[in-house]
Amino acid sequence: MAKKIAMIFAGQGSQAIGMGKSFYENSQIARDMFHKAGERIGVDFSKLLFEENEQINETAYTQPAILLVQMVAYRLFKEACPNVEATLFLGHSLGELSALCASGAIDYVDAVELVHKRGAFMQSACDAIEAGMMALVGIDDTAVENICATAQQEGKKVWPANYNQDGQLVVAGMKADLVALEQTFKDAGAKRALLLNMSVASHCPLLESAQEPLASLMEGMVQESFEAPVISNVTTLPYKTKQEAVSLLKDQLIKPVKYKQSIEAIASQVDLAIEFGNGAVLKGLNKRIAKDMETLNVSDMESLAKVKEAVCS
Repeated sequence: MAKKIAMIFAGQGSQAIGMGKSFYENSQIARDMFHKAGERIGVDFSKLLFEENEQINETAYTQPAILLVQMVAYRLFKEACPNVEATLFLGHSLGELSALCASGAIDYVDAVELVHKRGAFMQSACDAIEAGMMALVGIDDTAVENICATAQQEGKKVWPANYNQDGQLVVAGMKADLVALEQTFKDAGAKRALLLNMSVASHCPLLESAQEPLASLMEGMVQESFEAPVISNVTTLPYKTKQEAVSLLKDQLIKPVKYKQSIEAIASQVDLAIEFGNGAVLKGLNKRIAKDMETLNVSDMESLAKVKEAVCS
């Protein structure tokens, strides 16, 4: 019996200089994908990804770089294992757009342009304000939600943004408000409250101005051709239509990413998950969220060969 597999994709923060190099040096398919994606948005991805630069950490370039490497990894996996089919697709934040692309609902070159502009829309929404994000470790979700709700009543702008695993949650909002609440979070049990090196406040209402431009772009790019359902970060439920994709990814800009809840929801539906792209961020989270769900990762040619042996034989 064929294994039920979740194909999964990480989000912003998984980038690193050198990612995708193994694919690029060993695969003509990878080199062609780099070239076509670069032509679309006017970027030399080999320089962006393989040479030291600051652009790799700018949201408008980080997002297409991550998505491209993930799509190369997924394409090479499909070439190696053509008979392996996905049961579902799932991504974390930006990774949901990679999941949508892997499902067949959007061409990878269109997706690269889409997330390039998505990153620019997000940055533009935060350019005139001091926005930021803060990672919290060791604190209960409910405590964070209560603190944010109280802070909002006091006029502060801060919201839960990423539910990563039990005891690990990211909040987003105005940087000054996040800093002002640091001790409050610690008093409520947080072992760490770390302000992240980000100028964008993802997954909160500060990004409302980015919603319509993103939805408008998606309308012209997303197709009704899903190989398998995509799990929504917003609802934790599967979707398989263009209309749902546009609506849910528009909502995802201003609503929290429920990654932990999504893994809990699918754990009993799949035999294993395969993470595509740089590193193994989600593999680590999954071990702590659903211990019985195996996660493999394809991040370079070596790991691709291992996954091929484990899954395709």
